[in-house]
Amino acid sequence: MPDQVRKTTRTLVELATYLRTYPPVEKAVPLLVPLLDEDSGAPILLGDILRSAARLVSQQAARPMADETRQIIDGLREAAQEITDWHVLHWDVQRLSAMPGEFAILAPEDQ
Repeated sequence: MPDQVRKTTRTLVELATYLRTYPPVEKAVPLLVPLLDEDSGAPILLGDILRSAARLVSQQAARPMADETRQIIDGLREAAQEITDWHVLHWDVQRLSAMPGEFAILAPEDQ
């Protein structure tokens, strides 16, 4: 499993690097669609992962639970909620998909 997580992270790094090359929006949007899917996109998945991590730490923490452990669990839960809230970006991607021909191709120095 750790190798799969590293591979997934490398793929996201490659996507970020690609987007920094200023590809046409029409080529970028299809890459964003699955990433920001409202049901299975990165915000939903990462939020679920963080909630699961918080649950795991909570279940396996020594009792009585140290304040630092409680803070870590709370931080994971708060981050999970904040990240999950970003699922609404799927609406922006859908709007971009509906705007063909709306974008000029600019060189990085022109932006």
